[in-house]
Amino acid sequence: MRQYMLDEIVRNDMPRVREYLHEHAIAARLEDIWWVDLPEDLLSPEQFAHQQCRPFRFAVEAGDNFVRFEFLIRTEQSMRCTCIGYATRQQRDFILAFADRLVQELGLRT
Repeated sequence: MRQYMLDEIVRNDMPRVREYLHEHAIAARLEDIWWVDLPEDLLSPEQFAHQQCRPFRFAVEAGDNFVRFEFLIRTEQSMRCTCIGYATRQQRDFILAFADRLVQELGLRT
């Protein structure tokens, strides 16, 4: 899986990370997993054409001392569709900017 990971986060900071994710992402059914929806202007042409597959999103996972941001762009509606795939450059930039904001706003040291 292609992903961006922030590791060696001080354990005392992880509750703040989870709180941030609760405020800025959508909690998944699985514990410590969140979804972040992509803005429509970042969708690929195929994703944009697949109205029935929206919303498109990426997963964020929080562990004991890490946060992972997946580069796989998924749809909530289907597990198998041609519109599911790895992030485009613009989508990847959006994911990295989300991660950077988390670090900056919480003042994390990794």
